[in-house]
Amino acid sequence: MVVDDHPLFRRGARDLMETSGAFRIVGEAGSGSEGLDLALDLGPDLVLLDLRLPDMEGPAALRRMREAGVQARVAIVTVSDAPDDLAAALRAGADGYLLKSTAPDCLLAQLRRIAAGHTVLGDGLGESLAQAIRKDRRCEALDRAGLTDREKEILDQIALGLSNKEIARQLGIADSTVKVHVKHLLKKLNLHSRVEAALWCIQHGRHRDPAAARSGGGVPQRARTAEVLPSLTPGREVRRQR
Repeated sequence: MVVDDHPLFRRGARDLMETSGAFRIVGEAGSGSEGLDLALDLGPDLVLLDLRLPDMEGPAALRRMREAGVQARVAIVTVSDAPDDLAAALRAGADGYLLKSTAPDCLLAQLRRIAAGHTVLGDGLGESLAQAIRKDRRCEALDRAGLTDREKEILDQIALGLSNKEIARQLGIADSTVKVHVKHLLKKLNLHSRVEAALWCIQHGRHRDPAAARSGGGVPQRARTAEVLPSLTPGREVRRQR
């Protein structure tokens, strides 16, 4: 069964899979709710599920299917190789995460493996999975440490090498307030300096580039390690702040 809001993809998937002789498409749906109803009615062995649907995200549709008792193997088939999307799909119980850009023969082979009971990730998704795992570990570490949302914000700014005054300007709070937050977050993370805090961010995948931090998003940028941690660069003097 194919659940995707693009008729062209549904038609292509049907032609590819049925021509192979290994699959027979029993139904098509263009939304998550329609897919759920169809899966309950038809009881397919394998569901191809898009990541983005008009009424809900693919992982949400998958969770609803599982809660309703759908036993089919489910492969998320998408254009996204983003770590967060991959992690969300796997947490929801996907049996595979495949890319629509995959060559037809390779895609068929991956679908056969999923139908046979294997968990399959599309080619080139190993790094995305690694990033997702690192992010999960970082979140777990922060949760265990009990950092507040404000302390997490300040930790991100420390990772960018900003001073207390610069952080205060960025967040619109007093310099003295920043100092208190820094003291608390260092204690919670069992660290002793801002340099150690910046290293912690890099090791746990929390370091972001300045432009991304100002816009509220971004991805780890290890290339800026020397800029963030001048103490690790020979011949440069370190200004330590607590």
